[in-house]
Amino acid sequence: MRRLDAKAAGYLLAGAAFVIAWVILCWPWLSGSVTIPFDAKAHFQAQVEFLARAIHSGQSPFWNHNVFAGSPQVADPQSLIFSPAILLALLSPAPSFRMVDAFVLLHLLVAGFAILMFFRDRGWHPAGGLLAALVFAFGASASWRVQHIGQIESLAFFAVAFWLTARMLQRNSAWAGVCAGLASGLMVLEPDQVAMLGGYVLIGMVVAHWLSGGWVALRASLVPIALASLAGLAVITVPLLWTWLFAEATTRPEISLGVATSGSLHPASLLTAFVCDLFGAKSPQVDFWGPYLNPNWVKDLALSQNMAQVYIGALPMLLLIAPGLTRGWLWDRAIRPLTLLFLFMVLYALGRYTPLFEAAYDYLPGVKMFRRPADATFLIGALGAVLSGYVLHRMLTAENISFRRDLAIGAAVVLAAVLGAILLSRNEGHLGDAWQPVLAAVAWFGAAILLLLALQRWRGALGPVAAMALVTGVVASDLGANNGPNESTALPPQLYDVLRPTTRNQTIALLKQLTAQPAGSPRRDRVELLGMGFEWPNAGMIHGFDHTLGYNPLRLEDFSEAVGTGDGIARPADRKFTPLFPSYHSRLANLLGLRYIASPVPIEQVDHTLKSGDLKLLARTKQGFIYENPHALPRVQFVGGWALADFESMKLSGHWPETEPEQTVLLDTEPPVATPEGPAAVQAEVKLVRYRNTVVEIEVTSPAAGFVVLNDIWHPWWSAQVDGVDSEILRANVLFRAVQVPAGRHKVVFSFHPLSGAIAELEARLAPKEPADTLPLPPRPERGEPQVVSSPGEEPLLSGLSPAGRDTLGFGPARRGAAVRDGTASAQIFGEPQAR
Repeated sequence: MRRLDAKAAGYLLAGAAFVIAWVILCWPWLSGSVTIPFDAKAHFQAQVEFLARAIHSGQSPFWNHNVFAGSPQVADPQSLIFSPAILLALLSPAPSFRMVDAFVLLHLLVAGFAILMFFRDRGWHPAGGLLAALVFAFGASASWRVQHIGQIESLAFFAVAFWLTARMLQRNSAWAGVCAGLASGLMVLEPDQVAMLGGYVLIGMVVAHWLSGGWVALRASLVPIALASLAGLAVITVPLLWTWLFAEATTRPEISLGVATSGSLHPASLLTAFVCDLFGAKSPQVDFWGPYLNPNWVKDLALSQNMAQVYIGALPMLLLIAPGLTRGWLWDRAIRPLTLLFLFMVLYALGRYTPLFEAAYDYLPGVKMFRRPADATFLIGALGAVLSGYVLHRMLTAENISFRRDLAIGAAVVLAAVLGAILLSRNEGHLGDAWQPVLAAVAWFGAAILLLLALQRWRGALGPVAAMALVTGVVASDLGANNGPNESTALPPQLYDVLRPTTRNQTIALLKQLTAQPAGSPRRDRVELLGMGFEWPNAGMIHGFDHTLGYNPLRLEDFSEAVGTGDGIARPADRKFTPLFPSYHSRLANLLGLRYIASPVPIEQVDHTLKSGDLKLLARTKQGFIYENPHALPRVQFVGGWALADFESMKLSGHWPETEPEQTVLLDTEPPVATPEGPAAVQAEVKLVRYRNTVVEIEVTSPAAGFVVLNDIWHPWWSAQVDGVDSEILRANVLFRAVQVPAGRHKVVFSFHPLSGAIAELEARLAPKEPADTLPLPPRPERGEPQVVSSPGEEPLLSGLSPAGRDTLGFGPARRGAAVRDGTASAQIFGEPQAR
């Protein structure tokens, strides 16, 4: 009992020490003096703000009008809807930078406690658990890539699932199985490569348990594992269905091998496990000279300077070498599977430099979905933390063993790595930049050797409290100095002022003023933030205006092909025009309602086709120029006529039929109610009564039948009703939506239904419907395409192809005398009865 009480007290002290270290290491962010930059602000801060604003305004966050002319937010794996961020959004209508940073860092606190619990369940020394918790939370990519919030969430849930899965297998506990399944489900709920690799680690743990325990272990674990599977499936089924369907419709449903391997970890980056800042990733005084985006070294590796840092601390690295390797403790049965998984992650991260990644790409499910095998550095740090903690446990519990020889071997290996770093820096002409980090590395490894000697010599006299104090002090200081705040992970908050709801930024204030509309106006003008900076593209999600572009790796393919989008638009040079959107003075720009363009440079330097008068310069702010496109159309229109068009051909050629968008809407299929094809000028009154995230309500009064055109992107999960009756949403003008309405006064409601819409889409994919009419069509008359010519004062019953439709489809001009004057004959030619 005394031994159990001592062990429990030891873990209480370890937990307290970890909390103290966490507060100290995280204080620069918790205090608000710095903030987590780059993606954490440009992408994830906007996601959290959008989520909070939707909830506190009584709206659904499932659809986002503020980027890319509309996007299914519920299906975006980086939207944070299905993450603990929902709690932050519930707490505040406008979460501050400091709140979001604290939310991210709390994940590391939870992850560390999960690792402590893993060690406690096994009765291992609390100092080992404390070391593992510190390294897991602040080593390698957990620290260097803290701005990638989605992956930090996956890493934290992996830690929880890792502990609970081990407990499930150790105790054959049904409750642990259910909890492990829930944690695993939350890990993969917003899928990324960290979650995928974490899932393979969990699978590896189960397989290793079965192999080591035989049939008895397999049979005893079946019920807990079945419960874990059911719990996990209950969490992930619907969200992953949404994500899969969305990904299939985006620009990157699958990553090619060449693109994926451009995110490989260069073997030279493994030297950062010994010399953290070898390449100048941390020091602002040194230009990064590592093997990424470096034409003088490796031309086609595309990683940011922080993505290749694998430093987990001098003490953990030394423990892995000596006595971990020298005494074979890494091959102990208790952790042998984790050692193998650790090696797998190292080889996986190296990507193109080993044959393993290509084999994984071909045969492991999920690998083709993600770029950057270097994302495995998250798992390298995680598994390295557990392994080094276990080795420290073995050292502190070993009796009558001298480790002097082991430490001598470890020192020799470290010196060899340091020598390699010196030679590499000299060959690349950066010896002057490398000597300081090399000396720092020697000092930290020297401190680690002295600490291990002290722990061995005075192990009995120091006791667990002193041992944990020494470990905490040395490891926390090391990780704080080497992996602490730097230009990749901590910048002044004022750099991101444009992302504050209360910003006084002149450009944002003017755009909000310009885009404001009175109630009932059919306008909801879009803006384009043309290369205003890395943090700008998603600003509309915070300030409530609609941006034609945005910052997101997942974008609907139809929109991207038509408009020209990239992951972001940080610089004016990032703007890529397309055949269908060749200029800001173009048909598609007008249909989008793109009325205002903000640019840091004169717009003519970006769009070289503009002529005088095409755009109007409205203002010049501190940030740049604001232009107006006076030809931008309203968000909602009533159009009397229609014409058939081939949208795919139009996207390729950029050729629009000779029609007026106010008189003719282009459709890729005939409307539900037969009506003559061709232009029609109709004076109608259209009001945009309500425009919410997932509901758009329109009132229209028209003397003639026609189409209500909503210039938001078409998506299959939207439905429409006209006066409460379901109506088909037609794909209009390549990208947009249209609903056919009769003459008179009507209410048209568009509503977003992701669950029923996704189910219907899945059913259509799995079991495509047969055409309703399988009878062969009668042959066409030899005289050409039919047109209905009505008698004077008589409405035509059916129209043939208009000149615009013929032009788009490439039929050429109609021949004279080809008209069919009998409406009945015309209807029969199209295989339809005259009346229905």
